[in-house]
Amino acid sequence: MKRLRNSLTLAALAFAAPIAAQPLELRPTNAGYQPKDAVEQGLWLEMDEAEQQMRASKFLIEDPELNAYVKGVLCRAVGTEKCGAARIYLMRTPQFNAAMAPNGMMLVWSGLLLRARNEAELAAVLGHEFVHFEQQHSLKSFHDIKAKSNAMTWLGFVPGGMLAQIGLMGSVFRFNREMEKQADIAALDYLSASGYDPTAPSKIWEQLLGEMEVQAKANKSGVVAQEASDFFSSHPNTRDRMEYLRAAAQRKAPSSDDGAGRYRAAIARWWPRLIDDQVKLNDFAATEFLLDGLARGSWTADLLYARGELYRARGKEGDLAKAEGFYRQSLTKDPALAESWRSLGMLLLRQGKSDEGRKMLRRYLDIAPVAGDRPMIEAMAREPQK
Repeated sequence: MKRLRNSLTLAALAFAAPIAAQPLELRPTNAGYQPKDAVEQGLWLEMDEAEQQMRASKFLIEDPELNAYVKGVLCRAVGTEKCGAARIYLMRTPQFNAAMAPNGMMLVWSGLLLRARNEAELAAVLGHEFVHFEQQHSLKSFHDIKAKSNAMTWLGFVPGGMLAQIGLMGSVFRFNREMEKQADIAALDYLSASGYDPTAPSKIWEQLLGEMEVQAKANKSGVVAQEASDFFSSHPNTRDRMEYLRAAAQRKAPSSDDGAGRYRAAIARWWPRLIDDQVKLNDFAATEFLLDGLARGSWTADLLYARGELYRARGKEGDLAKAEGFYRQSLTKDPALAESWRSLGMLLLRQGKSDEGRKMLRRYLDIAPVAGDRPMIEAMAREPQK
């Protein structure tokens, strides 16, 4: 959950389609804040230009229902009067991330939607980013970096100034870590006040830490990304973060409302695409851990479908048989899950089980009569000429 500074803006622009330049007006924040000087005005204009390009990005998820749902979660978390200042852009990017610019633009990556197990976990992340915006952390960090970079430039001309430069650089990152913790605790306050399960923030970090550990082990690096307590890290140690959020949650009124059912229903139509994007990352171990964490011992039809996709994509010895079993289990739990019929049918064709495979594909077309891939599937499901 990184704050949107210049580096992230440039990364975001790399995903955006070019558009014609248009005159821009400065947007006030929820508190009516306006840039104070020429430097801030330049930052604001850059953010507004980035926002225009986000609207034209080919990665933008323009599903009105999904966008309305995510905005509704934010509004419940921080209040309807405040949430109107946020303009949310859902981006089809499979990594876990969210960020909010000082002008009110919030980016939510689809990898977050896949990894959140319920509405409360999504609310925790959205609330965290909103606190950064509300408390103007990006601006404070921007001015802090600017002031200290000027000091470091001056120290470059002073004999022996290198140690002082390192100290100033460390203070920049420490400043950011402190704001991250402030945002964590303030977001937890919001979450608890809105009636959500206060343990959600620590749980999502626990899940992410586990995923990073599995990924590090699979890569044989032994180094967990963002986990080392680094002098130049801009975020708190992940394990520390999980633990102080868990301790803080114990001081809040307990609630069992995590909105898991509402959340699953809201992302159901996007689930196959979220899984497809994740599988294409070619990170088998981390994806298997992710799916197991989402299931928590209860493998639903959509999770079994996802597991089938994972094993089918890897395709090692025995994987296709396992994938077939997962698809069949999925259909036992939910015969109306069209994606499982399609994937099972295509897998059976791949294994030479043509008659049964075509039958499965025809079943898919019955359940999804307006499927976008209908012409291709019809051709594959057609009986061969005798």
